[in-house]
Amino acid sequence: MLDFLTACIHLDPMAIVKTGGYLGIAILIFAESGLLFGVFFPGDSLLFVAGLLSAGGFLAFGPLVFVVVAMAILGDSVGYWFGANIGESLFHRKDSRFFKQAYVARTQDFFKTYGGRAVILARFVPIVRTVAPILAGVGSMRYAHFFSYNALGGFLWGAGVLSLGYFLGSVIPNSDAYVLPLSFVIIVISFLPIFANLVRAKRAP
Repeated sequence: MLDFLTACIHLDPMAIVKTGGYLGIAILIFAESGLLFGVFFPGDSLLFVAGLLSAGGFLAFGPLVFVVVAMAILGDSVGYWFGANIGESLFHRKDSRFFKQAYVARTQDFFKTYGGRAVILARFVPIVRTVAPILAGVGSMRYAHFFSYNALGGFLWGAGVLSLGYFLGSVIPNSDAYVLPLSFVIIVISFLPIFANLVRAKRAP
């Protein structure tokens, strides 16, 4: 348990997967999907590494997909509940170590651009995927409507990133030796939508 907590503090996806197993992955995916402090967790790289190690036989792929998708959907549902019940205070909350008003503004812009689809697309954008379900609750999106997007987004993101890691782990010999550079590529790709939005915002009159 101590090793798992240390891995979480250092945000080391490889160590998190190896020390936490299914339970550790479940906890982090749930937290990143529905709890504000989850914005710091390495969701994309964690799933990628888990899929990579699954290809090497460390974790069974089927149960891994089930755990990740279930926790992603459950986490977003908790985030929605938080937003619907007490999330209004987010609009008046001061910046802190775990929360910044910029997160809310960025996610609001995301919703304005994509509407209900934002719940799905937010899964693939760090920070936004944590705040999106909360704002969906604050915005009074009907839960049945939200849940349909939530379930689809949780499956596409969870199964998709895991499958990418599993595929590369299957075709690249000794793929675990390349975890750091491969994870770096995944992180850069996941942040591209944020960079694109910033560029568009600066170009706007």
